[in-house]
Amino acid sequence: MNSGAKAPLILLAAGGTGGHLFLAEALANVLVARGFRVDLVTDHRVSNYLGKFPAGDVHAVSADTLRGGNPLRLALTFFRLGIGTLRSIFLLLKLRPKAVVGFGGYPTLPPMFAAKVLFIPTIIHDANAVMGRANRLIAKFASAIATGYPRTADALLEYKATRTGNPVRPAVAAASREQYPAISETSPLKLVVFGGSQGARIMSEIVPGALGKLDEKFRSRLEVVQQSRGEDLVEAQAIYRRLNIKAELAPFFSDLPAKIAASHLVIGRSGASTVSELAAIGRPSILVPLPHAIDNDQLANASSLAAAGGAIVIRQNEFTSERLASELTTLFNDPLRLPAIAKAAKAEGRLDAAERLADLVAKVAGVAP
Repeated sequence: MNSGAKAPLILLAAGGTGGHLFLAEALANVLVARGFRVDLVTDHRVSNYLGKFPAGDVHAVSADTLRGGNPLRLALTFFRLGIGTLRSIFLLLKLRPKAVVGFGGYPTLPPMFAAKVLFIPTIIHDANAVMGRANRLIAKFASAIATGYPRTADALLEYKATRTGNPVRPAVAAASREQYPAISETSPLKLVVFGGSQGARIMSEIVPGALGKLDEKFRSRLEVVQQSRGEDLVEAQAIYRRLNIKAELAPFFSDLPAKIAASHLVIGRSGASTVSELAAIGRPSILVPLPHAIDNDQLANASSLAAAGGAIVIRQNEFTSERLASELTTLFNDPLRLPAIAKAAKAEGRLDAAERLADLVAKVAGVAP
């Protein structure tokens, strides 16, 4: 395939959070390696996640979340989506992509609607065990549907659904090559704690207190890496200092996959990217699904990994310092348990998902890989 300006262009559309963009980044790397050009269309939230995204250009789009209730609010939402779709039509006429690939989130709606109007092939990828609302709006007219889990798509749409698995970033693929760290009675116990943009506060509220309830023989060995919102960071640091627990806290870690690979246990939310990356790297986890996630997708994601033996699920209304301390004590008292959970998680990982998705994109776009 020819490279450069004449290479076929694939336009990726994703909401501006890590959960959507990490998947798009993984596909983009494979497509670029195969000789495609890649552009990204997203929203203003993207700045934290674009460091290694191999896009030729990044295009902003006007979009909004569909919400019921206030008629004025709903009218404004449709107005913004309409403006975004109109601008996307002009963008696609200029770019002439061979296909548009959507990864969910409402910023994907305008470019996907525009592609439909212009008869450009479309593919949606849904990472969750339950299809997201934005993708459900697109699924009926999409040329193809790629899923991270089996039976994500509606039964009536299964004829155009392919389970590719969830693509993982190159950093995750590299981290997956690291062996699970050995544990002895005297070795450090390394924990990674994170909750994403919507879940870091509860981790700062619950986890330090739970670690303080552990027996000294475990607490003295702890090494913690924890994502903490700026407004929670000082208090969490003070607790860890008082407990004499070695802790590294920050609002964001650009090298999170490597930190996960170096850990013995992860405590976090269960967004689709998180669950896929934990499985790919092969690390045990205690997952606390976001309770108000749309369609309970985080609970479905976590339950899928837990059913395979690769995670422990604690619902948020049960996520207390006492409950977490009890779970950790049980795990740390059984030296064989954590490596066994890690092995079960690893068995669920799909490191070739980005390649599978790239194959599907090339097929739908009508361009030989």
